Amino acid sequence: MKRALLPLATILVLAGAPAASAVTVTVDRTSVSTRIGHTFVFHSTIANRGAAPARRLVAHLNIVDLSGNVYVDPEDWSSHRTRYLQPIPAGGSTTLAWKLNAVNAGTIGVYVAVLPRSGAPVPPTTGPTVHVAIRERRTLNSGGILPLALGIPSLIGAAALGVRFRRKGSEGRTS
Repeated sequence: MKRALLPLATILVLAGAPAASAVTVTVDRTSVSTRIGHTFVFHSTIANRGAAPARRLVAHLNIVDLSGNVYVDPEDWSSHRTRYLQPIPAGGSTTLAWKLNAVNAGTIGVYVAVLPRSGAPVPPTTGPTVHVAIRERRTLNSGGILPLALGIPSLIGAAALGVRFRRKGSEGRTS
């Protein structure tokens, strides 16, 4: 009876999923400092340390507020958070670029998780957290609107004064 039961690692390899320890995830940086409205990029490398090709893997970008004070909607940060990977040969790797938009001020954690597409009951392999510090962008001229906000009322005021002086001038001539 015991011969019929294969070890879990053997079952996962036969199903096309690498053993959990065969895949590693690294990142090119562990911190980013930016401001609201800016974009930033980091790279993750998924390596296959196993003896067989790693097939049918999916990499997923995860975003979480580390302070517990800000609601994070991951779709606002990146529209390409899931990547279906091509097979990675034994001893090989693949590098992915992740482009994100800084949406909220605060301290955000970003990490990549890799798991088998088969849905095998193995924990995902995750990379280190990239700590993202996002400053608020305080500006008097948000989006270039300051000239309009000041200019339009000034033009209206000047036009009103011009009309008033014109009326006064024409009233003096009729008398």
